[in-house]
Amino acid sequence: MHVETPDYKNILVALDPYSSYQPVINRALKLANSDDKLLLVHVTLPYAYFEPYSLEIGQDFVSDMLEKSKKQLTEIANTHGIPADNVYALLGNAADEIHQLAEAKNVDLIVIGTHGQSGLKLLLGSTANSVLHGAKCDVLAVRV
Repeated sequence: MHVETPDYKNILVALDPYSSYQPVINRALKLANSDDKLLLVHVTLPYAYFEPYSLEIGQDFVSDMLEKSKKQLTEIANTHGIPADNVYALLGNAADEIHQLAEAKNVDLIVIGTHGQSGLKLLLGSTANSVLHGAKCDVLAVRV
């Protein structure tokens, strides 16, 4: 039986540049044609999530985190021939930000890494699980 592979034109690759991202980007690159658009995104939590430490952390810390994420993603993009304009370092809830970016950029596939957790961690949810359940396009979860 032959299964036809969908032809994706806009692929959003959600990465954690500080973790094992290589299998995720490799899979996205294999799915992409030369004329396809690849977008890279990393989402940082706002400092309010670091309570009760938020007063000590402050906005400068968050700005530094976003700047470092953007730099890391840009280096990854350069390595794989992805234009720097297709790199997004965002602040907020990961799933929400990924969904909003995917809609704004007319993405037809989101590629994201997962650690394949089970049991209690699976019940509590993960970023990949949250992205999957709210996405309006296909989602490929790549085991890392």
